[in-house]
Amino acid sequence: MKNLYILTGCSKGLGKALLDKLVGSEKNQVIGISRSAMESGDGFTHVELDLADSAGLIKELSSIFPPGNFKKIVLINNAGWIGEIGPLGKLDPTGIAKINAVNVVAPAILINEYVRKYYDQKCEKLVVNISSGAASKDVDGWSGYCSSKAALNRMTRVAQVESELKGYGINYYALSPGIVDTPMQADIRSADQENFSGLKKFKAFKSNNELSSPEAVAEKVLYLIDHLDEFTEVIQDVRDF
Repeated sequence: MKNLYILTGCSKGLGKALLDKLVGSEKNQVIGISRSAMESGDGFTHVELDLADSAGLIKELSSIFPPGNFKKIVLINNAGWIGEIGPLGKLDPTGIAKINAVNVVAPAILINEYVRKYYDQKCEKLVVNISSGAASKDVDGWSGYCSSKAALNRMTRVAQVESELKGYGINYYALSPGIVDTPMQADIRSADQENFSGLKKFKAFKSNNELSSPEAVAEKVLYLIDHLDEFTEVIQDVRDF
């Protein structure tokens, strides 16, 4: 009996590091979702999809959540977008809609389908939402990112309460990965100083080699998945373990 992993944002950064580790075991069946084209292979099925397209995501749900009996079923909502960096009043309205579609609506749709499909499975069930420390901070230029990650954290907490009330046996975590050397960090460093007062600090993270590697953070994510008894709180940060 295999473990089923459903992983969003699997083509780059932390998602790609997680994918590489998960497909390395014949015990795992992995469904990966990303905008970029990728080849499916042994134990890996790729679904090419832009999570900003909520209607398209809904149409693909049957491909993302396969039937069957599994030893463990894990949903990792890793995909996220920093969005347009700039103050309110200067933002493109379509970008406001997109960042919430990617960071909030897509995880909500996926969690909803996960619960609907697997709530009665008698196996280990786990949802890990990749969050951010920005969820609890007020960062100028990041209104969309901070607020969407705060919403993701609250959604995760509510889902855990519901799981306990309904007896679903699903464990939920909102996990902050720290500052990781990913394309998102490159996007942050390319922001305009006028629109983001923390630009110099984020450039220094890179020049001072203070960014964590995606591979190191992936190890932490998988450690949490394999040691649930050590993590009793919904909100977690990889820098704490």
